[in-house]
Amino acid sequence: MSENKSDHSEVPDGADRPANANAPAAPGSSGASVPSGATPSGEAAQRASTDSPASASAVTPEAAGAPRIPIEVVGEAGKEAPAPTATAAKDPAPRATGQPAPQQAAASPRPGAAPAGFGQAPDFSAQNPPPPGSIPTDPPRYLRPSDSAWSVFGRIVAARARQLFDRAGQRITQRTLRIGVSARIFHPEPGALGLRGKTLQYLEESIAHWVMSRDVIVFMIPTVGHQGMLHPSNIRLRDYAKHLDGLLLQGGADVSPQTYAETAPRPEWPGDRVRDMYELELLHEFIESGKPVLGVCRGCQLINVAFGGSLYQDIAMDVPTAGVHVSEHYDQHRHAITFPEGSSLASMFPGRREAIVNSIHHQAVKSLGRDLTVEAVSSGDGLIEAVRYRRSPFVVGVQWHPEFHRAGGPELLDCTPLLDTFLRAARETRF
Repeated sequence: MSENKSDHSEVPDGADRPANANAPAAPGSSGASVPSGATPSGEAAQRASTDSPASASAVTPEAAGAPRIPIEVVGEAGKEAPAPTATAAKDPAPRATGQPAPQQAAASPRPGAAPAGFGQAPDFSAQNPPPPGSIPTDPPRYLRPSDSAWSVFGRIVAARARQLFDRAGQRITQRTLRIGVSARIFHPEPGALGLRGKTLQYLEESIAHWVMSRDVIVFMIPTVGHQGMLHPSNIRLRDYAKHLDGLLLQGGADVSPQTYAETAPRPEWPGDRVRDMYELELLHEFIESGKPVLGVCRGCQLINVAFGGSLYQDIAMDVPTAGVHVSEHYDQHRHAITFPEGSSLASMFPGRREAIVNSIHHQAVKSLGRDLTVEAVSSGDGLIEAVRYRRSPFVVGVQWHPEFHRAGGPELLDCTPLLDTFLRAARETRF
């Protein structure tokens, strides 16, 4: 008596059965008949037998004769899942109702699922050595054969210190320059009331604006009272030289003949002895601090006197052959000057040996002070118009008023290079 089994592996019910219910069974198959009106694979077979062309894409693997694939082994969306093996296709042992199906060992994780081992405590005892060849066999280049731990540590400390000093130096160099301007002094008039009975200290507006045109902060430096009767103070002029980056000596009253050991030939030319003492101290404090100094008109004469030079108290009287250096037109009066070859002013104004400047002074340099060089002379009479102190980075005095020269003017000398050189020296010596 033969067994009612097929030689082929077991497949799900209806996978390879004929579509016609009245057709004879295939050899080797069971003789069970299919109920009338039922299809071999239900709705899938009904879609496969339609005449609509669009239904061809709706044919399921069941209708095409492919084995049924469990849902657990479906891979990522849009990818074709491999057909299961015979062992995976059949369910060897029946499961109780409500028991979950075992997961397939080779199944891919569902999209969005956490990776294997996620949430587990780390194993700190595991040894994870670096892969071979990841550690160089040669020592680093910054190590020397004779290096010790202390020498390496010392180089690290030195490099850190250099970094800190570089940052501090960068802050200093990027800080806005602070230039001090000496004060003009208005002495109280005898018997006057109001402000005329008080000592006033001021600066001319153009001199401040000329320096501020290069984005520099300007401070007027007042006189200091060593024995202040109303408000004593410990501030001295050396404190200004310490905290400011440069000094500008502005014009004003004559230098007193007493300052360079002479007497005034006329009473109307007494000069300003009080201002002389104040500005001489201020000048020497800045020079000792290594800070640059620029003198304008009276400032040029004071620099000459500070180093032992003397002055013509009145050009018209002392030098009858000299040209006119002052007139009622004030800053509109002008004359030509010449730069001696090799002077610093000649290098500031390359290609120019002569220029036109204003002239508002009746005194001038007579005997040149020690360690001073002549930077410019008047073209008509040879009077000294500019001096420079050789023993400092920048101590220059000019007899004209550069603050009254319009920058880029077609006639008068554009003194912007002079100002820029002064400010450059202030940046370089601010340390």
